Amino acid sequence: QVRLVESGGGLVQPGGSLRLSCAVSGTNFKIFSAAWYRQAPGKQRELVGSITPDATTTYADFVKGRFTISRDNIRRNMYLQMNSLETEDTAVYFCNNFPTSPSNHWPWGRGTQVTVSS
Repeated sequence: QVRLVESGGGLVQPGGSLRLSCAVSGTNFKIFSAAWYRQAPGKQRELVGSITPDATTTYADFVKGRFTISRDNIRRNMYLQMNSLETEDTAVYFCNNFPTSPSNHWPWGRGTQVTVSS
């Protein structure tokens, strides 16, 4: 069974940076597109950005060039480098695959909390 473990979240001031990590096990990670998602309090989970097996990335409009997704197919890890963080980025961040249908997501992990506050 696929298992996802997110880490690296924390409390950071506006304008600061964080690097999130996602460890993937139980699947041949290198053949899948993957993505970072986030869910703010009282809001639905939303896509932050995605990365293909060959590391082509796309991002949501709200990222505005501040975030970078990368992956290490050998270690089966994925990363989200977040710079110039804003209070609106406060959310629980999750990693998962990037399927054509939401019903084909891997089991969700617990996520990692990112809080941007002064």
